[in-house]
Amino acid sequence: MLTDKAVVDENNKRLVLGCGALVYDLLRLLKQNPSFSDRVNIQCLPASWHNSPQLIAPGVEKYLSENAHLYKEVYIAYADCGTGGALDKVLNKYKAKRIEGAHCYEFFAGTDAFEKLSEEEIGTFYLTDYLVKNFNRIMIKGLGLDKHPELFDAYFKHYKKLVYLAQTENDDWKKDAEKYAKDFGFDYEYRLVGTGSLDSVFEEIDIGLLS
Repeated sequence: MLTDKAVVDENNKRLVLGCGALVYDLLRLLKQNPSFSDRVNIQCLPASWHNSPQLIAPGVEKYLSENAHLYKEVYIAYADCGTGGALDKVLNKYKAKRIEGAHCYEFFAGTDAFEKLSEEEIGTFYLTDYLVKNFNRIMIKGLGLDKHPELFDAYFKHYKKLVYLAQTENDDWKKDAEKYAKDFGFDYEYRLVGTGSLDSVFEEIDIGLLS
């Protein structure tokens, strides 16, 4: 999703390339930084890759190979996200920076808080605003559970708890997440964490260089 289809000014434009599951958070952060509005272009790759991390590094490389030369700098709104270091190898080629951490749950919650959650219950399944809002499409249909419910044990046998790491306060999503936990037979915990280290994408952009 491009937020700006205008001709790119290669002397000033910065690219933020991220996961489609982060699109609303990225747009909200862009709105909060109005000085970036005409200098930063946001492009998001398919959120469905959340379930297929092997597609992330090749997908990012394909996009950057075709478009990175159009931008002064490139920022990546991904963590490692299950690529096993493959994404970092791609980013090194283009001198691009990504968010620190293993995945979005860590950079939303913060490393210390996430490690504590993991220590409390290693069998924890995490949801974000996007995943709650699109739960049936990404988690149920995306994993094939709608047609093959017998796969539930293969995916979730070792999970005991669901933690909703919320970026915004939304009572409906909160109720939905609690229902999903109940349906799956998991304990439930809600934490309002905001956008966490996702903000660092915009903090890295040098405002002084945008003028």
